[in-house]
Amino acid sequence: MTTYVCGHRNPDTDAIVSAMAYAALCNALGDNGYIPVRLGPPNDETSFLLQKFGFEAPLQISNVRTQVRDIEIEHPPMVNPGVPISHVWEIMGENQEYSAVPVVHEDGSIYGIVTTRLIAESDMRTISEPRLDQAPVYNILNVLEGHILNENDDAFDLISGNVIVALPAAGGCLRGAKAGDIVLCGQQADAVEQALNLGAGCVILCQSELAAKYKGLRSSTCVITTPFDVWRAARLLHLTVPVGRITKSDHLVCFHLDDYLDDVREIILKNRYRCFPVLDQDERVVGLLNRHHLLRPNRKRVVLVDHNEVSQSIPGLDQAEIAGVIDHHRLADVQTGYPTFMRNEPVGSSTTIVATMFQENGLMPGEKLAGLMAAAIVSDTVMFKSPTATPRDRKMAERLAKIADIDLEALGREVFSASSSEKPVETLLNTDFKEFHIAEHNIGISQLTTMDTAALLARRDEFMAAMEAMKEKKGYDLVLLMITDVLKEGTELLFLGDRETVKQAFGLRGQIGNQVFLQGVVSRKKQVVPALALLWG
Repeated sequence: MTTYVCGHRNPDTDAIVSAMAYAALCNALGDNGYIPVRLGPPNDETSFLLQKFGFEAPLQISNVRTQVRDIEIEHPPMVNPGVPISHVWEIMGENQEYSAVPVVHEDGSIYGIVTTRLIAESDMRTISEPRLDQAPVYNILNVLEGHILNENDDAFDLISGNVIVALPAAGGCLRGAKAGDIVLCGQQADAVEQALNLGAGCVILCQSELAAKYKGLRSSTCVITTPFDVWRAARLLHLTVPVGRITKSDHLVCFHLDDYLDDVREIILKNRYRCFPVLDQDERVVGLLNRHHLLRPNRKRVVLVDHNEVSQSIPGLDQAEIAGVIDHHRLADVQTGYPTFMRNEPVGSSTTIVATMFQENGLMPGEKLAGLMAAAIVSDTVMFKSPTATPRDRKMAERLAKIADIDLEALGREVFSASSSEKPVETLLNTDFKEFHIAEHNIGISQLTTMDTAALLARRDEFMAAMEAMKEKKGYDLVLLMITDVLKEGTELLFLGDRETVKQAFGLRGQIGNQVFLQGVVSRKKQVVPALALLWG
């Protein structure tokens, strides 16, 4: 089963690398099917590091809502429109769980759907309308297990006509018969001769010894012999019609593998049908969705890394099975309806936790992955200057750097020189943006870590305008932009919202504008968010 390992929205290096590392660990331990994913494009720093160590960015997904592909749909055999109705009926008889069979074109695209009800309705109509219209001779021979007795030069393609069973009766056994009709008889030689003289379209000899007499006959009437008795042959004859004739092919309701189950459920509730064709991305039929499939769908499995807050996580999380949480942030509002694996530790990087798990299991990441993991730890701990950084972070980063044979200090300089300040401010704001809900306050906090604060502050007015638009659109009470300088070991804080809140949270004095410098503040999760949470209770 596939399990997605997913970091937070607007992923930073730690979110992406910890997902990659944990998936690699689980797969190495034999729990195959773990796939690292991301919820947005990698930032400049992450892209640089992925390229430096020779990795592709993980698959990007938009949500983990349950889709049609996540449920166990029916996979009945698919038939083309030309097969006889009897063939479909046999499929349903042998597999009684199938209440319908998809009818497809040669390329696999949908032609229609045939159900037991449609077959029954067709069969019942033959009681009041005992007529066969353009039934392929091949179908008749196949269904009746019959053989044509005519001379080989007599060619027959389609058979049509009223179906008449020759039985002894006053006035003749073929009373009312006309040219072109289909006559079924047994040992009645007079009936056969009368049908041939009448110009019947087809004569079917049922369990008859007369077959030898008419073998090699030259006639415009198709003469067929069958081992079945008259009653069974008459019933089967109507099932020789191509199934495409009775197939429902107009106003079909079809679903695709990527359709979301909650959307599908709404559509199904508005329709009276029980089965619905399921198509792939190339519009080919892959199966049938039945109403009962909606009762117990398989949920997507997901492991959350570097976060445990719904507003920062992947959309559709309420429809997924959370298989684990690995994080180093405060405990927030992600909930499960069942016990699940959780590892939350007070370290500076989620990658540190994953590296520890490698060590605990007696495994060692490969050289390239070790280098990437070391870079993620350096990035999230701001070269170990963040108050969240611990001796364990440094020790683990040094161990990984040794495996990768790289210089940790040089790597740190590369990490914080990789970001570009020339991108649109909206892009920069969303590079590492997180949303928090604290005591009924909605706040958005973006953080840019750099070695060149001046270049970013030169665009202060642009940032403030973009933050204003964000505040209005999302209804935030407070929007903050942290421009964290690695060399100064502090943060230039741009903000929109209540100034008194900012003053009290960070112990500022006097009048302040919308920009303040916070010496020693470099961590969003351990310094900024806790300060606001303490203020608001």
